[in-house]
Amino acid sequence: MSWSALLTADDPQPVPVTLDEAAERATNAAGWVEENWSTWLNTGLRILLILIVAFLLRMAIRRALTKLIERMNRSAQAVEGTALGGLLVNAERRRQRSEAIGSVLRSVASFVILGTAGLMILGAFQIDLAPLLASAGVAGVAIGFGARNLVTDFLSGVFMILEDQYGVGDSVDAGVASGEVIEVGLRVTKLRGDNGEIWYVRNGEIKRIGNLSQGWATAAVDVTVRPTEDLDRVQSVINEATASMAKEEPWNERLWGPVEILGLNEVLLDSMTIRVSAKTMPGKALGVERELRWRIKRALDAAGIRIVGGVPAQAEESTADPTAAMAAPSAFASTTSPQSAAATPIPPAKPELSK
Repeated sequence: MSWSALLTADDPQPVPVTLDEAAERATNAAGWVEENWSTWLNTGLRILLILIVAFLLRMAIRRALTKLIERMNRSAQAVEGTALGGLLVNAERRRQRSEAIGSVLRSVASFVILGTAGLMILGAFQIDLAPLLASAGVAGVAIGFGARNLVTDFLSGVFMILEDQYGVGDSVDAGVASGEVIEVGLRVTKLRGDNGEIWYVRNGEIKRIGNLSQGWATAAVDVTVRPTEDLDRVQSVINEATASMAKEEPWNERLWGPVEILGLNEVLLDSMTIRVSAKTMPGKALGVERELRWRIKRALDAAGIRIVGGVPAQAEESTADPTAAMAAPSAFASTTSPQSAAATPIPPAKPELSK
């Protein structure tokens, strides 16, 4: 053992190193550096190249995704300026959908690129990746089993957004809740109910979805009149009322087709029902139905056609004396009249008791 590496209990200062020993150490260090400097240089340059390529690729992909999202938003705004686009396109819905898709794609691209770069850097240090990958696989399986609900919600949200099943402003029936969509997330969808309550629905719990705001809606009205009414006259009155409605604002935009009389929906002894139908803008069927009832009722009243439930026609048209069908009073109704006394049976005489 070298005396230069020892420390005495009395004197804590190190023993001075001789010139020969220092020269030998420097020679050994220089030789070790000379033997390994090429390896260090190659490894450093490889790591630097991996990092540069990874960051440049990540930047290029994120920029391309950002331009794609901006192009989607511009196309949505261009369509929104048209007459039909104002009815079909919701700018906020398209914006949230494009931002959600872009966020998911950017996160996936960053994870894949940086993860691959990290594995390549570990490989450059001559580290065996097989145990590391096996451990990561086992950990991933364990996390997947433990957070399977979270993974299910996330994947369901991704596919709902990609497939454009619903968006902000749509009226939907999600089975567990129904209402207007106010926010679409990757894990939770927020719905506002009819009474103003907010429902937080996990995307993984949605097994079916009914979108009431896509395509078109149907407004159906039943008109019930007496069976004695002339069908051709009733049809003419309803057609005039609905035709005038289709020419006025805002009903000319909410009606997406002519109002049709489908025919008799029901025929009974005291009534018959006529079905009126119209194709409307999504979410506007209820308002169109109310306006149709209002106008049809006024038109029928003006034409003298009464619907079932009004004042019966025979009560207004009959002029006969209401007491004509009543029977005359009977003399036998009074117990004090001579007729009642004569009709009363004579009670039998009481027998006399003999002594």
